[in-house]
Amino acid sequence: MRAVVFESAGVLSIEDRPESAPGYKEVVVEVAAVGVCGTDTHVFDGEFEGTVFPLVPGHEATGTVLSVGEGVSHVAVGDHVAINPSQTCGECEFCLNGKSNLCRSWDGLGVVASDGASQQRFTAPAANVFKLKPETDIYQAALIEPLACAIRAYDILPRKMGEHYLIYGSGTMGLLMAQLAPRAGAASVTIVDVNENRLVTAAEVGIEHRYTSADQADRDKWDVVIDCTGNIRAIEDGLPRVKPGGTFQQFGVAPAEAHANYSPFRVYRDEITIVGTMAVHNSFGRAVEMFEAGAINSVPMISHSFTLEDYAEALEMFRKGTGRKLQIRPNDTESRVFQS
Repeated sequence: MRAVVFESAGVLSIEDRPESAPGYKEVVVEVAAVGVCGTDTHVFDGEFEGTVFPLVPGHEATGTVLSVGEGVSHVAVGDHVAINPSQTCGECEFCLNGKSNLCRSWDGLGVVASDGASQQRFTAPAANVFKLKPETDIYQAALIEPLACAIRAYDILPRKMGEHYLIYGSGTMGLLMAQLAPRAGAASVTIVDVNENRLVTAAEVGIEHRYTSADQADRDKWDVVIDCTGNIRAIEDGLPRVKPGGTFQQFGVAPAEAHANYSPFRVYRDEITIVGTMAVHNSFGRAVEMFEAGAINSVPMISHSFTLEDYAEALEMFRKGTGRKLQIRPNDTESRVFQS
């Protein structure tokens, strides 16, 4: 079978690999779709903490169960599934205290040390495989993993009903966070992106207030400001826009060594809460249910699919900020365009 391999930082290849049989409590999945994510670029560039090369990337995945190992009963051959990429040790202080996403041995499939889903067939731990309804679109459902990350982000926001939200970035995560905000109690949602084409997508999924700069908005302070870009300039622009007593959430993934400047005095004087959010934590099953309940408008978000052989092209397109959500469909024979 064919697989994309990050051989080392900045070096990519397509390899033929042997098929594998499922072991105890493992599931072999024929991959339908894998989302391309900003984390993938950080992994490829050697900027993500803990990555071990060589590595097959891909952590936003869906597919069809091909075979199951001994001890697997919750899914069967032919089931459509979504895959949670987070693995933890289950033994450290954080795992035992209910904070397993902070596990110091956290291993994201396709991100740290274990191979991901940018391959035709993928072997996953059974505990990470979630069954989808037969009628659920298996390609759109690749957005479940980022949706699970967004739900985790809302889990740890000290939110209140009637607050005003400012979100930086109209890419996948910004659009998901913006669509969930009214369900979390937001009175208004404003989204900012320097790429006007991405703001078109924000309009299509129902976000009313859209700007290329927060200066264009009809307010200068927000209760909640969320960075979904990982861009230092966006972060430095967003922090001063938090209303006294408000919250700044760092969602976007920046390079591990990047630093942002802020005013400690303003954080002190205005009692600003700054929170991070890390991957998925007890939220993947809820993300499946929310997706299947229609909590997000996913169709406008996906613009292109690529074959494995075109992975490098997809990565470059992502870096340029063109298109919308990009997917790898490892068993397709041609790349496709769904949205301009």
